[in-house]
Amino acid sequence: MIENYSIENKKLPLIPIRGIGIFPDTMMHFDIGREKSINALEEAMLEDSDIFLTIQKEADIDSPKEEDFFEVGVICKIKQMIKLPGDNIRVLVEGVNRAKIVSIVQTEPYFEVMLDEYVYNNDALINDELEAMIRLTLENFEEYSLIYTKIAPDALVSLKEIKNPDKFADVVASYIYLKHEQKQALLEIFDPYERLESINTYLSKEIKVLEIENEISELVRKQVSEFQKDYYLKEQLRAIQKELGEDEGIELEVDEYLDKIKKANMPKEVKEKAEKEINKLLKISSSSPDAGVIRTYVDWLIDLPWNKKTKDNTDLKKVRNVLSEDHYGLEDIKERILEYLAVKAINKDMKGPILCFVGPPGVGKTSVAKSIARAMNRKYVRMSLGGVRDEAEIRGHRRTYIGAIPGRIISLIAKAKANNPVFLLDEIDKLASDYKGDPASALLEALDPEQNKTFTDHYIEAPFSLENVMFITTANTTSTIPGPLLDRMEVIEISGYTDMEKINIAEKYLIKKQIREHGLKETQVSISQNAITEIIERYTRESGVRNLERSIGSLIRKAAVQIVENKKKTVTINNGNLKKYLGIPKYDYDLAYEEDQVGVVTGLAWTKVGGETLFIEVNTMKGDGKLQLTGKLGDVMKESAMAAISYIKANADKFKIDYSKFKETDIHIHVPEGAIPKDGPSAGITMATAVISAITDVPVRKDVAMTGEITITGRVLPIGGLKEKLLAAKRAGIKRVVLSTKNKPDVSKIDSKIIRSIEIVYADKIEDVVKYALADR
Repeated sequence: MIENYSIENKKLPLIPIRGIGIFPDTMMHFDIGREKSINALEEAMLEDSDIFLTIQKEADIDSPKEEDFFEVGVICKIKQMIKLPGDNIRVLVEGVNRAKIVSIVQTEPYFEVMLDEYVYNNDALINDELEAMIRLTLENFEEYSLIYTKIAPDALVSLKEIKNPDKFADVVASYIYLKHEQKQALLEIFDPYERLESINTYLSKEIKVLEIENEISELVRKQVSEFQKDYYLKEQLRAIQKELGEDEGIELEVDEYLDKIKKANMPKEVKEKAEKEINKLLKISSSSPDAGVIRTYVDWLIDLPWNKKTKDNTDLKKVRNVLSEDHYGLEDIKERILEYLAVKAINKDMKGPILCFVGPPGVGKTSVAKSIARAMNRKYVRMSLGGVRDEAEIRGHRRTYIGAIPGRIISLIAKAKANNPVFLLDEIDKLASDYKGDPASALLEALDPEQNKTFTDHYIEAPFSLENVMFITTANTTSTIPGPLLDRMEVIEISGYTDMEKINIAEKYLIKKQIREHGLKETQVSISQNAITEIIERYTRESGVRNLERSIGSLIRKAAVQIVENKKKTVTINNGNLKKYLGIPKYDYDLAYEEDQVGVVTGLAWTKVGGETLFIEVNTMKGDGKLQLTGKLGDVMKESAMAAISYIKANADKFKIDYSKFKETDIHIHVPEGAIPKDGPSAGITMATAVISAITDVPVRKDVAMTGEITITGRVLPIGGLKEKLLAAKRAGIKRVVLSTKNKPDVSKIDSKIIRSIEIVYADKIEDVVKYALADR
């Protein structure tokens, strides 16, 4: 018996293909971009060899392994390759023969496999059963080609000329619409009769599906035709009604819109645009989807306050009183608002300022903006920018999109019904960006006094002036605000509150506010100053007053329970019964160490939520001079540690250190709370002092804290965030703080109440720091 195939061995590069399949004696093009596939293609071109293609089992796997592609595939000749934009390549191949993987020779830098190639045997005999199956296939294919319009007219003629049954089956399969799993199933059937049997099954199924598709298509076509007929009849009816004077609905609506446009006091070009849009309603059906789009667009144009504004309160004394009523402190902000109103009273054309309030959470950045609007007699709108990553949120979608609306800037101004509101952009430091655009860049035009006169929303497509808007932004830090955006804003920094300020805020604002919000009277609840002090020091360590207000709210609620349940007329809360209401204190009065420690120094750090104490610990052990840094330190902090070690080594004699110790000792610097990232140069002198203490075995004074950058020559450089750091030192019970001499001007600006109980000493060199910090110096 003559076999259908002869088997030959071949070694070829392999490319796994995704979502497509190929048969012998057929052409196909596909794109490749994966590195391994490109390497395999280049190897085949270099050796002038064929390539082996096999289907990948799961298309979403980017780095397939041996088990991720089928064993049976097709050996192909490379006919053409074209370099596409990027790194992709488009390849045109021609299938030659089936092949089965015997073994994988290599996997890097591309797949190379040993194959059994199944070559068609043109001398194979065709028995009667196979002949009958071929004829049945031709009949079914002829019926399929009459329904499936994508098949070329001469395909049937070319199929009849193919004598080899294997080749005939493969060519027929290439014409049929098949999923890649079905193509793979046919590829793995080596017997031509069985393969033709499967092909006929697929053909029969496809014929039925195509017949159903054609029936549905005809039904849809008939419905569309009926819709067009209905539309034509409605237009005729409309024309007849117009002749009879009965169709006044659309004309009346258009006239009403034109009257509203006239009263909206729009700029000339916007007015012409609105009139042109609304007149389109006369040319289209009132039931057309376009009519709804036009109405919505013109409604937005009419609703915008093109020339409507509220009158500013120019009574500076009244403004000052309102701001003082609502907020304690925040003098810089209050003075800036008074300055603006004073200049505005002199120069009517003064543009609205763009202010950025920067400070830790809970200090009143957001609430003061609302207070400013009330004091100035302006409308107030707020937009939270935290997590906004779509540019369309700022500038809107174009009208071509279904359901498009203006961006939130225009939407909120329309809601305010005035073009000079106080517009709060909250959490501007938490903007994000992705493939939908960069909202920070979209804000550049709005927050530039030189450009925002012609701010253009994508939906409105007409310039709207924002020059009268007072933009106020808030942030916890300026470090994450893009430079061009930060440059357009006037930054006003708000520091954390001292304990005395918090007590005043609680007594004047928070207690009254919480009593009012909970529906009680001030005579029913009394909270002593000692209790407030206790809450501040032992329950809520923070720069702002947010948690303080929550604690007061909790006390008010517990007092309400006493009033309702026990029929009490008055509930008094003091530091004697505070624990009963708020539970065990979360913090101790004093965070400093109870005794002097060797190799442990208290540093001061600035964070987004205010100042914090930072303990630097140094341990030494026998070794060969290695330095180990732990505590999730950033690059700048690591470099500060290295600078400190370098200076100490270079000046060992000054610190009475035997230099041989550095060769025989390993130094380990650790900053506790190792899960929290830490960075910045201000811990430089703290690390240097801790290292000197550990090597010399001299303890550091427990009540000393320090902050400052160290240079490789031992100079002490100034740092920022001084007020927050000194507040943290005060909370921790620190008695002496070491600073750079160049920080003296900064200290002079700080409220004397903060530093009253702290001795501040200044240092130019690390030797001065050591003198103040080590116990015996």
